[in-house]
Amino acid sequence: MRLSLLSLLVLPYLAAASTDEQMVLPSQDGAGVPFVPVTYAGKPSLADLLTIESSASIFYSYARETEMSKLFADKDAKSTVLVPTNKAVIALPRKPHEGPAPIREGVILSEAEFDNLSKQNVERWVSAHIIPASPISLAAPEGHQTLLDGKNVTFTLVDGDTDAPEWARMLLDGTVRLTAMKEASNGILYILDGTVILD
Repeated sequence: MRLSLLSLLVLPYLAAASTDEQMVLPSQDGAGVPFVPVTYAGKPSLADLLTIESSASIFYSYARETEMSKLFADKDAKSTVLVPTNKAVIALPRKPHEGPAPIREGVILSEAEFDNLSKQNVERWVSAHIIPASPISLAAPEGHQTLLDGKNVTFTLVDGDTDAPEWARMLLDGTVRLTAMKEASNGILYILDGTVILD
C-alpha cells in the first residue's frame, strides 16, 4: 500500500523531469515547419493511399521492391492500380515471389540466382496490376494493356444494383470483384477481392 502511494506521489515529478530534458529537433531544411504530406489537386498520391490502405499492405510491400513503385509518387504518371487485398494474396497457391511454376526438381540455384529470380517474379506480378493510364473506361470491350508485356485485363459489367457506381458492378477478367475505388492526384486505385491471373 505504501509503495503504491509513494509511486503515485513520485510519478508526476519523474514525468516532468523527463519532459524538461527533451529537445525539439529542427526539420532537415532548418525551417522548423511541421510535416505536411504533398498533395496535388487537393488529393493524396497513389503512394499515400497505398501507405494508409491496411487491407492492401502485402501488395504495396511487393510493389516497393520494384522500380515501378516510383510511379505511385510521380505526380505526372497517371496510372490505374489494381490492388489485391491481403486476403487475396494470402489465398494464392504460389506467392508472387515464387512465380507461376515451381523450379524443376533437382535444380540447385545459388542464393544470388534465387534472389534474382524472385525479384523478376515480383516485378512481373506487380506490373500485371498496373494500367499505365488514368482515368480509364472500365467498359471498354478491347480491355486494357498492363505494364506487363502482352497482359491485357478486361472488365465485364454484371447485373446488380443499378444505383451503385459503375465500378462496383464490374468484374475483372470475369471473376474478380472490385470492392472499392479511391481517387488519387495521379491515378485511381481499385481494391480487388482477387488478383490478376498471370498466364
